[in-house]
Amino acid sequence: MTEFDGIVPAIAEALRKRGYTDLTPVQQSMIDPDLEGRDALVSAQTGSGKTVAFGLALAPTLLGTESRFARAGSPLALAIAPTRELAMQVMRELEWLYELTGAVITSCVGGMDARSERRALERGAHIVVGTPGRLRDHITRGSLDLSGLRAVVLDEADEMLDLGFREDLEFILEASPDDRRTLMFSATVPKSIAGLAKSYQRDARRIETVSEKKQHVDIEYRALTVANPDRENAIINVLRYYEARNAIVFCSTRAAVNHLTARLHNRGFSVVALSGELSQNERTHALQAMRDGRARVCIATDVAARGIDLPGLELVIHADLPTNSETLLHRSGRTGRAGNKGVSALIVPVSARRKAERLLGGANVQPTWALPPSADEVIARDDERLLADPNLSLPLSEDEAPFIATLLAQYSAEQVAAAFLRLQRGNRSAPEDLIPISLQPERKRREGENFEPGPRAEPRPRSEFGPSVWFSLSVGRKQNAEPRWLIPMLCRHGQITKNEIGAIKMQGEETFVEIAAGNVDGFVGALGPDMTMERGVRVKRLNGIPDLSGGRDKPARDSKPYGEKKSFGDKKPYGEKKPYAGKRRDDDMISADRDVWGDPKPAGEKQAWKPRGDKPAYAGKPKGKFDDRSNAAPGKKKPYKPKG
Repeated sequence: MTEFDGIVPAIAEALRKRGYTDLTPVQQSMIDPDLEGRDALVSAQTGSGKTVAFGLALAPTLLGTESRFARAGSPLALAIAPTRELAMQVMRELEWLYELTGAVITSCVGGMDARSERRALERGAHIVVGTPGRLRDHITRGSLDLSGLRAVVLDEADEMLDLGFREDLEFILEASPDDRRTLMFSATVPKSIAGLAKSYQRDARRIETVSEKKQHVDIEYRALTVANPDRENAIINVLRYYEARNAIVFCSTRAAVNHLTARLHNRGFSVVALSGELSQNERTHALQAMRDGRARVCIATDVAARGIDLPGLELVIHADLPTNSETLLHRSGRTGRAGNKGVSALIVPVSARRKAERLLGGANVQPTWALPPSADEVIARDDERLLADPNLSLPLSEDEAPFIATLLAQYSAEQVAAAFLRLQRGNRSAPEDLIPISLQPERKRREGENFEPGPRAEPRPRSEFGPSVWFSLSVGRKQNAEPRWLIPMLCRHGQITKNEIGAIKMQGEETFVEIAAGNVDGFVGALGPDMTMERGVRVKRLNGIPDLSGGRDKPARDSKPYGEKKSFGDKKPYGEKKPYAGKRRDDDMISADRDVWGDPKPAGEKQAWKPRGDKPAYAGKPKGKFDDRSNAAPGKKKPYKPKG
């Protein structure tokens, strides 16, 4: 019995043409004769081949005993996916799988022209792939006829519920025929998925092809402990160390995505961003840039990255730790597919080590705990890649030989090699110097342990740097200059290492740097005649030791002693003061009135009130001509005359 026994012949031939020699566990389980015609709830991780799996399961239901489909009419099967990207990926997979069966497959997804989809449905289709919202819209408008439906597939069902599509899914399932076959695929099976399956599946078979908490065997997990301020620098070094063809970096928020994208872009990485604020068109362009090689790094949130297909993904970086173990496995499962190896690197701040250990333990993952690659390790890895470059082993071509002879006639082999090395290093982003930390986690004090500090060791004096020359850089504190990016810049442009850099003195508008005397000529030659580095930083050679007094922002305060108090001289000292009795507020008001109005007249005796007898009583308002209209006969309205 071969791997493809029991599969529709046209489907088996398509698998062979595609290069399949064996099936994955989930694919093998879906062609089990006991499953034929039954509903199924399948737990399968991302990258396990589940799209081909449900394509294999649907074939007997849709084709029966036939080898090819009849003329297309109303759809026979519906495949529902959470996002447009995943739906289009499912459609592409089903197209090659059903290529020899004559199947007509169309899509109905958000972000596409609904009128074109309506015309495609009118022409007829055997399989429709779509997103929940757009499918519901076509059903409501009457353009999608489900009367002939034989099967419904829910791909990534847990994600569809997480995205809020439960109402749309229930609407679609209730609009489908009762005797349909329902296949549900989900990476995890929480209570919400179990409840949906119980409501809309009949006698469903539960299939667990792989443990939900088992890591992919082709993924190397690395937990990289970093100092809290060094998270972004560690990400830069990891990207530089692996130089992956495709990499994805997961962040927890849109703001983090935008910030990290800007940082990596400024450092020379070809990077795109995926977050919820992007339009569908922007998402499509970003993913296409990753697929065709224009971009190599994708920064994304978990929600925005759901359902995306990035073939050949070699590196996953968790810039922010995931919220749970399932998310950790789902993120990491985007690499290490189809027998390829992949790396999943967790950036673990020192303060979050215990959280990372819980996540990894919950996912049943045994990572390699390590420090991120240092700047020296990144440079060493670059040199290894350079020495292994196949171009160094290729024979000379006839077109290249004359110019190579010209080069060697004008320059020595060492000069040509040095120029080649500078060009190679100049095209790469410089690695970051990281804050040194201990890899071992801090231990809590146990009862009886004494953590009192011992005698303090004498500080070791800094070894003498030796003969040196001082240089001035045109940036200082006011330009936010920092040694952690100035040192890599000096090394990259001056073709030196950090060991040839001595003291660095930051001033307000400039920075003084000490360079070893033996490397000065090479340093100046590498900078070129304009003595300018990136970001417009200009370098100037100084004669002697610079004046470092400009580093003070304010002059030091004179420490003048205070003088003695002056005497009263001829003035008489004050006598004893009388106690202050206070002042009443009434006195203040009377005084102010008197100043404005003069002295008031004495008030006379108050007389009793008596009514005036000469004023008639008020009889009310007299009635006018039009006041009483109770007995008036209705008159004719006057004709309307326009003004003017």
